[in-house]
Amino acid sequence: MRIPVLLIALLLAWPVLAKKPSKKKDYLVTINTEFGPMRLILYDQTPKHKANFIKLTKEKFYDGLLFHRIIQNFMIQGGDPDSRNAPPDQMLGSGDVGYTIPAEFVPELYHKKGALAAARNNNPEKASSGCQFYVVQGRVWNDAELQQQTERIAQMKGRQPTDAQKQVYQTLGGSPHLDGNYTVFGEVIDGMAVVDSIARQPANPLNRPLKDLKMTVSGEWMKKKKITKQFGYVYPGKR
Repeated sequence: MRIPVLLIALLLAWPVLAKKPSKKKDYLVTINTEFGPMRLILYDQTPKHKANFIKLTKEKFYDGLLFHRIIQNFMIQGGDPDSRNAPPDQMLGSGDVGYTIPAEFVPELYHKKGALAAARNNNPEKASSGCQFYVVQGRVWNDAELQQQTERIAQMKGRQPTDAQKQVYQTLGGSPHLDGNYTVFGEVIDGMAVVDSIARQPANPLNRPLKDLKMTVSGEWMKKKKITKQFGYVYPGKR
């Protein structure tokens, strides 16, 4: 029996279509550390970064890597493949996976406390590292300090925060001078105390922790309603 060409095409496409996640679900990331787990969501507004992080997570790429750069009241950074089993005197931060990700700057996504963002080098396109990331700890800013930050943003040709974002920087905290220069693609929705614990660890002059801070990263598709109920994260449009 001859099968119509259209039917053949649909049958071939079925495995791909079947694997497409439901819009009712989201990918919940868990970063396990000796201080406990952090749980994060990845933004749909940054699809290239989201897909790449999920890919690396499923490949167990991050397991055994270090948070190799920490600065209290600023951020914690990890994901350098060279950090796996690196000796204490090795300089870290230059490892990669052989590709970059085009910048995905979204005005609504900014460097508030708990933001997940992509590290990068000084390339003019501001393309992101294919693997290195950081989580913002940041600090709370008063009016005068925030004004200085906006001047710094102008010098760095970044993006000025909106009034609503300024209010967050003055209450919750964050690192506003990074806005418009590094792609924010997710946020911590549970375990911010873990970020604080990592950030306060002793480090050498190059900001590498004196003690290796290893991570394992896993993820699972979970219903958005369950994520909201369990962790209190409210998706945009659901407020």
